[in-house]
Amino acid sequence: MNFELFISRRLIRGGKGSFSGPVVHIAVASVAIGLAVMIVAVAIVTGFKKQIQEKITGFAAHIQIAHFDANASFELKPIDRYQPCYNKLKNTENIRHIQVFGTKAGIIKAGDQMQGVVFHGVGSDFDWSFFRDKMVDGKVFRVKDTAANDSVIVSRSLAKLLNLKTGDPLRMYFIIDNKARGRKFLISGIYETGLEEFDQLYVFGDLAHIQKLNGWNSSQVSGFEVFIRDFRDLDKMGEVVYHKIGYDLNARTIRDIYPQLFDWLSLQDMNVIIILALMVMVAGITMISTLLILILERTGMIGMLKALGAKNLSIRKVFLYNAGYIIGKGLFWGNVVGLALGFIQYKFHVIALPQESYFMSYVPINLNLINILLLNAGTVLICMCMLIVPSFIITRISPVRAIRFD
Repeated sequence: MNFELFISRRLIRGGKGSFSGPVVHIAVASVAIGLAVMIVAVAIVTGFKKQIQEKITGFAAHIQIAHFDANASFELKPIDRYQPCYNKLKNTENIRHIQVFGTKAGIIKAGDQMQGVVFHGVGSDFDWSFFRDKMVDGKVFRVKDTAANDSVIVSRSLAKLLNLKTGDPLRMYFIIDNKARGRKFLISGIYETGLEEFDQLYVFGDLAHIQKLNGWNSSQVSGFEVFIRDFRDLDKMGEVVYHKIGYDLNARTIRDIYPQLFDWLSLQDMNVIIILALMVMVAGITMISTLLILILERTGMIGMLKALGAKNLSIRKVFLYNAGYIIGKGLFWGNVVGLALGFIQYKFHVIALPQESYFMSYVPINLNLINILLLNAGTVLICMCMLIVPSFIITRISPVRAIRFD
C-alpha cells in the first residue's frame, strides 16, 4: 500500500470545507487558464505559419530550378525541359511533384488603367490543386501541348483594381527588343489567396505564349518548380536537389527566394515563447502559494506524522501528490477549454481578420496532437520542479512545536 498516496487522497477529500478549499480552486483555475491560453496561442501561431507557407509555396513551389546565370529579374535564361536529372528528381523520396514554368514581365491595360504584372506561364503538368481552392469566380483553364490556350486567371485584387470580371478580354503588353508587343487573353477565372504582394503581381496563363514571345522552341522553359511532401525537410531537400541537377543549373528553396517573409514568420515564434513563459510562470507561482498554504494548514498533521516516525521525504511526497492532483485537474479543464475554443474557431471562423494586414480573413488554427502533448508534459514537469523547493519547508517543522501549536 502506498502510504503517501493514501494520506494525500484523504486530504483531498477532507479539504473541501477547509480554508484551503477556495485556494485550491484558484490554483486549478490558474493552471486551466494558463494551459488553455498556451494551446490556443500555439494553435494560432502554427496555423498562421502553415497557411502562409502553403500560400507562398502555392505560388512559387518549395524549390525552383533555373539557369545558373539567372539574375533577380523575371526574364530568365531558358533551359531545356528534357533534363537528364528530371527522372532522378521525380523518383526521389519526399519529392511530390515537378512542373515546368516560365515568367515574363508585362503591363495590363484596361481602359485608362495600367498595371505592371508578371505573366506566369504554366504547362500541361501544372498542379492546379492550390488554385482550385482559391477560385472565387470562374474556373482554371487546361493547358494542351498541341495548341496555345488564350485563357488566364487573375486575382480578385487585380480584377477590382482594373475593373475586370470573368469572361472579359485582357490585353497585355510585353517589351521585346525595346518594342511593345501586345497579346489578347480571356479571363477564365478570378482567384484570391490573401497575399496581396503576390495577388497583384501574377497573372497565370499558358507557357506557350512566353515561348513564342521570347522566340523559344517548345522544349525551352524558364525552369522547374519542385514540390516536396514535408516542409520541415525543405533545407535538406534543397541540398539533395542541388546536387542532383547539372552544373549549369541552380536550385533555390522558397526560403532563399523570399527570405524577408520567412524571417517575419520566425519572429512569431518569439511571441509564442513569451506567452508560454508567462503562463507557466503564473501557474507555477500560484501552485507554490497553494502548496505553502496547504503545508501551513496541515502543520499539526505534519508534526503528528513526524512524531509517529514518518520521514521528511514521505511527508513531502504527500503534499506533492496533492499538488499533482491539483495540476492534473487544471490540465483536464485547460485541455477541454483550449481544444473547444480551437475547434470552434477552426470550424466556424468566429474571429475574423483584416485580410489586407494579415493575409487571411480569419484566425487560422492548427490543432497538432504532438504540440498539445508537449504543452501538457511541459506544464506538469515545470510546475512539479518548482514545487520541490518549497516542499523542503516540511523539513524545518519541529514535531514538538507543531503538536503544541495544534
